[in-house]
Amino acid sequence: MRFPTASRWLPLAAAVVAAVSVMAACPATAQPAPAAPAPVIPLPPELDPGFYLPAAETVAATAPGEIIAARQVNVADFGLLPIDVDAWQVSYRSNNSRDEAIPAVATLIKPRGQAVQPRKLLSVQMAEDSTAGYCAPSYALQHLSVAALAGQIVVPAEFLFAQAALAQGWAVVVPDHQGPNSAYAAGPLAGRITLDGIRAATSFAPLEAGPTAPVGLYGYSGGSIATGHAAELHASYAPELNIVGVAEGGVGADLYAALRMSNNQLTSGLVYAAVIGLTREYPDFAAYLDQRLDPLGKGLTAVKSSLCVQYQSMLLPFLNLDAMIASGEGPLDPPVAAMLADTKMGKSVPDMPLFIWHSAWDEILPLAATDALVDTYCRDPNTSLTYTRDHASEHIVAEVVGGPAALIWLRDRLDGIPAPTGCTTSDAGTMAATPGALDFLGDSLAAKFASLFGMPLGSR
Repeated sequence: MRFPTASRWLPLAAAVVAAVSVMAACPATAQPAPAAPAPVIPLPPELDPGFYLPAAETVAATAPGEIIAARQVNVADFGLLPIDVDAWQVSYRSNNSRDEAIPAVATLIKPRGQAVQPRKLLSVQMAEDSTAGYCAPSYALQHLSVAALAGQIVVPAEFLFAQAALAQGWAVVVPDHQGPNSAYAAGPLAGRITLDGIRAATSFAPLEAGPTAPVGLYGYSGGSIATGHAAELHASYAPELNIVGVAEGGVGADLYAALRMSNNQLTSGLVYAAVIGLTREYPDFAAYLDQRLDPLGKGLTAVKSSLCVQYQSMLLPFLNLDAMIASGEGPLDPPVAAMLADTKMGKSVPDMPLFIWHSAWDEILPLAATDALVDTYCRDPNTSLTYTRDHASEHIVAEVVGGPAALIWLRDRLDGIPAPTGCTTSDAGTMAATPGALDFLGDSLAAKFASLFGMPLGSR
């Protein structure tokens, strides 16, 4: 098992110190026992091993989802504008895809308004899509972090959807679902970390979401990989969790299909980052690539291994990914086939209602793979699934127009309204026209705007 070492990131340490030396410190809020006070200047995981990498024997001695350490944090928009909420980080035990004990970290956020107890909880899996610890949500969401400047632009942008949930009065948990090795796209790992993050959240008293709290899951793109696998693993891995609904969009259902679609295309740099991430969770696949990558592939791997999503995407698009790997049977070679089979969704049918959406013109994750996944789930007569294909979007726009509809659907599930029975597939001109979506978006933006002038988010 490989964990990052601080010595590898000395250049990053210098950059962080230089960046924050000119910034004013943010005062910590009141400390709820047993959490430690918020750090004045947040450190990325590479420079904070005491919290992110507790001793292996400590991790092994705890149960999955059990909290090892907790501390307050101050969250902000793009690292700059503080948000008036209560927030903590928890370090907890999870398992990798081989059921070996590993450390994990999640950010817990609670609005300051009163709520019916237990408070409703939304687990938001963000599209980290990166291969370095400083790109993780737990660092990127903090006030005075420099993650956005370092290329993690997606997590701060997607945080607006989490804030829409907070504006509803829900608590939110955001797991670092790629784990301690930044294993981008390793779905079974991400699913376990997500479920254990919910376990940690529901056991953390200050969050006010107890073990019986209704829980929803939300994830898009890279976050859909964690969300979809968590949904499939729920019955076997964490059946005690009261998960009442799952919304996932831009679904990464089949990584081989995504790899084939990206070859020689604009998105090949981003998808190759997923290949790097997968080597960190699948040792046989890592050895296979090490033997077969040509000099260009090995050079790219060395350079891209420490980059966040923005620079991963920008660095050498239009790559011929096939040409970088020496001849073989490709997806039929045992190390590749085993990894692809383990990460492909559809091995089990989730035991909760599902809301799935995908752009009909998605240029990163193929629509056909999501169509096939929906068909697989819907063979089970007990499945409750609503599936929408949006025809006025591409990958990024589809989250903007579909996210509000997904959150409205989750609101109904969290409020105890039964989901429609059976499977429904529809084609929408734009999901922005979903009844109530524009009102929901407007209310969320109004709450966010008011928070900029001192109104606590979710205080209604």
